Amino acid sequence: MINLRQKLERQCKLALMRAFPKACDGGKLSGKPINPQLVRTNNPEFGDYQINAALQLTKILKKAPRDIATSIVTELTKNEEFASICDSPKIAGPGFINLTIKPERLIQELITRLEDNRLGIPLAETNDGKRITDPIIVDFSSPNIAKEMHVGHLRSTIIGDSIARVLEFRGHNVLRLNHVGDWGTQFGMLINHLKSVAPEALTKANAIDIGDLVNFYRKSKERFDSDNNFRERSREEVVNLQNGDPTSLKAWKLLCKQSRDEFQKIYDRLDVRLTERGESFYNEYLQDVVDDLDALNLLVKDDGARCVFLEGILGKNNKPLAIIIQKSDGGFNYATTDLAAIRYRLNPSPKGDGACRVIYVTDSGQSNHFNGVFQIADRANWIPTGKKIEHVPFGLVQGEDGKKLKTRSGETIKLKSLLDEAVNRAEFDLRRRLKEEDRKESESFIKLVSETVGIGAVKYADLSQNRITNYQFSFDKMLALHGNTAPYLLYAVVRIAGIVRKGGSLATIPKQLEFTEKQEWDLVKELLKFDDAINDVEEELLPNRLCNYLYELCQVFNRFYDQLPVLKAKGSSKSSRLALCLMTTNTLKLGMNLLGIPTLERM
Repeated sequence: MINLRQKLERQCKLALMRAFPKACDGGKLSGKPINPQLVRTNNPEFGDYQINAALQLTKILKKAPRDIATSIVTELTKNEEFASICDSPKIAGPGFINLTIKPERLIQELITRLEDNRLGIPLAETNDGKRITDPIIVDFSSPNIAKEMHVGHLRSTIIGDSIARVLEFRGHNVLRLNHVGDWGTQFGMLINHLKSVAPEALTKANAIDIGDLVNFYRKSKERFDSDNNFRERSREEVVNLQNGDPTSLKAWKLLCKQSRDEFQKIYDRLDVRLTERGESFYNEYLQDVVDDLDALNLLVKDDGARCVFLEGILGKNNKPLAIIIQKSDGGFNYATTDLAAIRYRLNPSPKGDGACRVIYVTDSGQSNHFNGVFQIADRANWIPTGKKIEHVPFGLVQGEDGKKLKTRSGETIKLKSLLDEAVNRAEFDLRRRLKEEDRKESESFIKLVSETVGIGAVKYADLSQNRITNYQFSFDKMLALHGNTAPYLLYAVVRIAGIVRKGGSLATIPKQLEFTEKQEWDLVKELLKFDDAINDVEEELLPNRLCNYLYELCQVFNRFYDQLPVLKAKGSSKSSRLALCLMTTNTLKLGMNLLGIPTLERM
């Protein structure tokens, strides 16, 4: 109920200013913007919202909190707009002011959302009511060339996609960037190794299997670490690549394309859209980073390398931590590339993306790296006023034993294998259920449901966790038809949509809705919290807030449906309850879509 809450907050601020005009000078109280402390109540018995300002202001105003609350209530009740939204405010306890939205306003809000395919979620605007046009960049997934995507890429890809979907739905211009590792020493190693073991891979597309390419990469790394001559030749190969040697560039492009094609198969299966812009894109801007940091006197030589020593961040020796910008051999580091990327992304077009917000979705192990890079960018004044860069960290995917998720042989699980396993298990469960119910379904139906449920279960199990924490991966839990899982929500959509169909659907949305039971009002209020959940994801970048909302909505709906008749109800009660069913299924479908999970007509 963001719209109603914003109106209430505005009226609460006005009431404070009118109640205490001397203290509230120029819209501020004690030098700070007036804040009525308007929050949702924890207990519905106390209404819908609660004003907590009286307790916060007692020291400033030198009055008892109940006296302050009484003055605020007096001014609120004088206001016609407030009176059209809320019943009479009630003071509780030491000075809390409880507000209850009028039933007719709730019904009006519900009807408005029923008639809107966006379910009342407005497009994002600036403070002066204009559409926001500057792009928001979401940097996510970011696998490395010549390596297969593994379970470690799962969280970045799924979390980043969900955040991008919500921002796009809000009307933001989102640039989904895949910052793949497609440059640097690893290519010198791999090209050098392939020259001796599979030279055809350097001149012919797909000459070797992607699995073989991964194994060759592993072998090249072993040789690089143990063979000085191989290491030196590999570094020379990197120089050739950086200098634009045609043979090296051709080999590099072939290897990148082969990996890129394999990545795309995973992205297609996950229904994830990305624009690839790898590390190589920023290669031409790296020297500028060094030169400009040097001109700002931020660079310091340390053992031949050129570094920036961070402020307030200490290393192991209790000295300021150093971020290497240019290595002693003249090469560049990851930090250099990330700094070049920040500058390009924030610089206005045509010399950059002109982004207003840049979001990096990576594991929490990279937090220190980004803290350092962001500090350097800030000290160099490369972050324009009003723009921001954010790191969205996430924890590890663990096995049920609480350890890092791996195969029985101790290897990292390939993402393709994990998705295959989820779909196969979903198919097994579906075929068993069809047999028990003596249902005959086509193979195309079984394939569609198995793929949707299997992939959806993997996504939802990840997104429903607070991304900051580690989570334990369990096929049995994520594929369960009960609890906070994708199969449970998908089944709820099918079930509720079926109720609406059996009720004869709703050719037109009723202009009048009638609710008399507590279960009806509980569902109305829960449905009107959808915009709050979307707003939480947009601001705090925590997709689990949306998951929690959708699950709670199902719980509230079940209590409503189990305790009140819908299809057997009479007159306006039936049409009103069917409208609640329709709004519930529409909300669940849209919410699941924003998580990247398609819904089904049947299961």
